[in-house]
Amino acid sequence: MVDFGSEVWTALKAQGKSLRGAAKELHYDVAYLSRVLNGKQAPSPELIQAVNEFLGLSLELEDAAPHDDEMDAWELARRVQASGVGKATLERLERASDGLAMAYPKAKPEDLLRQVRKHSAYVGKLLDGKKTLSEHRRLLVVGGWLSLLGATAHIDLMQDDAATARLETAATLAREAGHPEIEAWCFETEAWRLLTDGDYVQAVDLSRAAQEIAPAGSSGLIQATAQEGRAHARPGNGAETYSAIERVQTLSASRGTPDTPEHHYRYDPAKALSYTATTLAWLGDAAAEPYAKDTHSAEGGSGVSQGFPLVY
Repeated sequence: MVDFGSEVWTALKAQGKSLRGAAKELHYDVAYLSRVLNGKQAPSPELIQAVNEFLGLSLELEDAAPHDDEMDAWELARRVQASGVGKATLERLERASDGLAMAYPKAKPEDLLRQVRKHSAYVGKLLDGKKTLSEHRRLLVVGGWLSLLGATAHIDLMQDDAATARLETAATLAREAGHPEIEAWCFETEAWRLLTDGDYVQAVDLSRAAQEIAPAGSSGLIQATAQEGRAHARPGNGAETYSAIERVQTLSASRGTPDTPEHHYRYDPAKALSYTATTLAWLGDAAAEPYAKDTHSAEGGSGVSQGFPLVY
């Protein structure tokens, strides 16, 4: 295997270029680039490609170490805290993030992760470059949504360490950007993971924490309330389950149908019926049957399992 660091140091010296100058031209943090070239951190495929173009080299992408999702997440968080984008670039990134969130219900999680990695790497690169305060915040927000979606895909793949890293990174980005809904979704997503693991008490606590943070009337608030109801239903906490169901129905009634109901982070009120049926069924309440029939009718005979996934 080619020693990436040695090859780059040799090329820099031969071309009379400094490490600091290279970092500036490549839009990477100098400390990060130094760690890579000194063998303390593996180069990413994006960095190898950038170095090849900058120095006229032809190092192979295969020379990079296997992708480490957990370390990618920590590095993005570090670069945000340590730290010319343009309107069109930001809009493309925001559209791409929304597109991935809309693709989530049908996409394979491993395919989704490849796109999340690519766009997150680009966000990280832009965070190291020149930008206005407004551009900086928009980058933090899109990075937060991407990290959150990546965490969800990791959970689907049962990759707990990487999921935790991306969730904590998403929360860091959300706090830096002053975006409480992303932070609320982080709590709600962790509640979902614990619910599927059978830790109902902790799932309730996290769902409530998400509700305290989420903006009034937001999708994150409704989803966190729904998650609390499920976490109460599993162990048979009837009064708490009915209370959560009622709150979900009230919150849903005040929302119109979103333009993109398939978007994972935009609550569709049409899901309320099937959510109620599923949650009551988990509780063992016979009242689930009429809700299931209403859902079946509304969805053209599809039944409970269509409107709202049994878990998420």
